[in-house]
Amino acid sequence: MKPRARDLNIRFGQLQPGPLNAITDVPGVRVGHSNVRGHSAKGCDILTGVTVIEPRLVSSSQHPCFAGVHVLNGNGDATGLEWIREAGLLTSPIAFTNTHSLGVVRDALIAIDREQQPDDGRLYWNMPVVLETFDGLLNDINGFHVQPEHVAEAVRDASAGPVSEGSVGGGSGMICHEFKGGIGTASRRLNSAQGGWTVGAIVQANHGVRNELRVDGYPVGRYLEHADSPFLKAALPHPGMGSIVVCLATDAPLLPHQCTRLAQRASLGLARTGGGNEDHSGDIFIAFATGNQVPPAAYETKRSPTCDNLSMVNNDHISELFLAATEAVEEAIINALLAADSAEGNGFAVPGLDEETLLEALRQAGWRA
Repeated sequence: MKPRARDLNIRFGQLQPGPLNAITDVPGVRVGHSNVRGHSAKGCDILTGVTVIEPRLVSSSQHPCFAGVHVLNGNGDATGLEWIREAGLLTSPIAFTNTHSLGVVRDALIAIDREQQPDDGRLYWNMPVVLETFDGLLNDINGFHVQPEHVAEAVRDASAGPVSEGSVGGGSGMICHEFKGGIGTASRRLNSAQGGWTVGAIVQANHGVRNELRVDGYPVGRYLEHADSPFLKAALPHPGMGSIVVCLATDAPLLPHQCTRLAQRASLGLARTGGGNEDHSGDIFIAFATGNQVPPAAYETKRSPTCDNLSMVNNDHISELFLAATEAVEEAIINALLAADSAEGNGFAVPGLDEETLLEALRQAGWRA
């Protein structure tokens, strides 16, 4: 495995990560990938996939989570967000994929969930959350190569252990700051005096301009402009035309409006790495909290109308969670860059950001380990 940022003694912020330094440090959260590779009948390269985040160990539709969303820049697409804005509930897994596979992934998640529900004649509905970024440079995106079986594979692959990063799953064909990008993850665990909760982040990084890249606050991008970029070819669109999607998870007992506030802090983690300034970037973030046991809809359980007892973090103590989200997103983006190898597809070559290149740029920028 390639080294992650902390393996290189690069530290972000002041809080400590969880044991895996991944979103799966939040109890119950699982992540799975399906990689879609090959060559199309027209001779185009296929480099894409699906990543699925399961919020709990049990069915999301039967055991929802409180959730919130935030859009920093809306040049992107997503499904299922309006119900989260309205009801504050996440009732499905969350999936990352490419722009033109959004619909098939959504439909496949509905079919998978329907198979898992009792066939007792009840009316059934589901609005899964699927987020996308554009991989059309390295991948034959108009070939629609992501199929329902790939979504099912990602669901079966979901586990609570270490999370594969870089060119995997939905991040397979993504580009970040003109280097190979993709999936990255990180976490922060608060100490007992701060509540002892964990915040985890997973990103699909497909955004950013090379000379804007910052690592631990150092402007390394200006020392990396000599590295090859796929956007040097005049026929290509300009750098920064991609997107980033972020999922934040926490075991803190947050209410929906607090989840929305947590999702907003993904913007700060993105900004710390030099992203978030491009018009052509779709920057869409979701946060969910598993700290409350939210019952399913009353009509599903035939229970009488009632009130549910809930917990919430006092706003006077929520700042630490905001900081944890900011730091986790910042580190997850750099982990995505470090994990991704150089890639070629459809006549384009995208370099990976290897550790020695990054460390040399950091030293030139004034960093000392």
